[in-house]
Amino acid sequence: MKSQVTDLYAAVTQQIITALEAGTPPWVCPWHRGGGSVIPANLSSGRPYRGINILLLNLQQMACGYATNRWLTYQQARALGAQVRRGESGTGIVFFKLLEADGAVRTARHAANDEPARKVIPLLRSFTVFNAAQVDGLPEALTAVAEPPEGWTPISAAEAVLERSGADIRHGGDRAFYRPADDVIQLPPPALFPQATSYYNVALHELTHWTSHPDRCNRQLSSRAHLASYAFEELVAEIGSAFLSSYCGLPGEMQHASYIASWLQALRNDKRLVFTAASLAQKAADFLMPPLADAPAVEGAASAEVTA
Repeated sequence: MKSQVTDLYAAVTQQIITALEAGTPPWVCPWHRGGGSVIPANLSSGRPYRGINILLLNLQQMACGYATNRWLTYQQARALGAQVRRGESGTGIVFFKLLEADGAVRTARHAANDEPARKVIPLLRSFTVFNAAQVDGLPEALTAVAEPPEGWTPISAAEAVLERSGADIRHGGDRAFYRPADDVIQLPPPALFPQATSYYNVALHELTHWTSHPDRCNRQLSSRAHLASYAFEELVAEIGSAFLSSYCGLPGEMQHASYIASWLQALRNDKRLVFTAASLAQKAADFLMPPLADAPAVEGAASAEVTA
């Protein structure tokens, strides 16, 4: 069992490494898509996938050119009176959580803060899902592309996320950063950005850093094996802001490509690193996106929530 768990960690991490080496981070989608449609969801239940599974399904959608990011299991397809086409290969996703020896779940907060922990038992299971494009006979009502709400635009959606957060956002200078000392986000004036989408991508990145505050997600910058704390926080912010951009329908942008080399080295040395980073990024996105945070889903304690 232990070797199977290790192999699954390694297999998932290798997919992320391969994508980064190819210059296609699995959390970045470089083209416009409708609000919410970029976020992978279960076609049968409508519930969004979360954490590490977002990265895995994004990778597969981009690699295969699927028109939608909607997925379901073989049995769910049959229950709908549909059939996965012969010869189609499924995509692996995971369900993961850590259980204390006494049966209590060890939370991601404890794992992230490196607090002393009792003996834990990892529960890691894999599932196979198929994209809607691989299935014949699906009900038309499920495959129809939903139109965005009237008046919805990616820019207005991103502005709504910023306003709803209540963050102290100030403009001036030529640098973008979050300053924990006085809990302020500093951004260059919008006019200095080449386009509005770039401004909001940067703003959402810094807003993800803002969630690290003790009164919010309490994401402490403790040292981590194989990766400096600031580089790990940048990985969390990179993934978290991409989740937010996807929610808003913005095209994704890599904010800190200079960290890729250190991320790659760390991922090669720590097969669980991306699980933890995706988990913390999901928690930050949940904090900033109440509609998605309230959606029913199966949650794991560390990151790989699955709605299959």
